[in-house]
Amino acid sequence: MAIPWLTALKVIPWGDVIEHAPTVLKAARKLMDRQPAPPSGPSGTSATSTPVSAVPSLGELKNALIAAQGEIDRQAQAQRELTETLAELAEQNARLVSAVEVLRLRTRVLVWGGAAMWVWLAVLTWQA
Repeated sequence: MAIPWLTALKVIPWGDVIEHAPTVLKAARKLMDRQPAPPSGPSGTSATSTPVSAVPSLGELKNALIAAQGEIDRQAQAQRELTETLAELAEQNARLVSAVEVLRLRTRVLVWGGAAMWVWLAVLTWQA
């Protein structure tokens, strides 16, 4: 049974969503701030590009390797943070789904209860 959008919006526990929104927003901003801007040289090319004819020295290669390892470490940290944020969002989604299921069950009970009351009132009115 499909739930109309308006009904779905009414049954979402907005208190929980609003309560956890600052945490999610803070984590998302932290992720965005950690993303470095790509370096570019004065002509729009990458600052790390070297001429084809130049052979880098051993020291330059070591420095490039250290820089690359640092970048890999930063990306691994960003990946871990993204995974944590995704886990938080998945947990919130699971709570929303369970809350919607509880509300659907309550609505069904209320509808059946209302129908029973209506029938009971109709019987009382008919007997009177």
